[in-house]
Amino acid sequence: MIEYAELLTQTPAHVPQSLFDRLRSELSERQLVELTNAIAWENYRARFNRGFDVASDDLAR
Repeated sequence: MIEYAELLTQTPAHVPQSLFDRLRSELSERQLVELTNAIAWENYRARFNRGFDVASDDLAR
């Protein structure tokens, strides 16, 4: 699933059908939608923060 997240955050995003098919065999449709949503949301927030030069608060190390 990390590979899926990495591929979705690239520009342009490209997920090979073979990976998508493997995820569909392991996750329900609802789980796949939730996973994709979480990845897209985190990607959105990261890009939004970069656009406004929001720096890290150094809480995660």
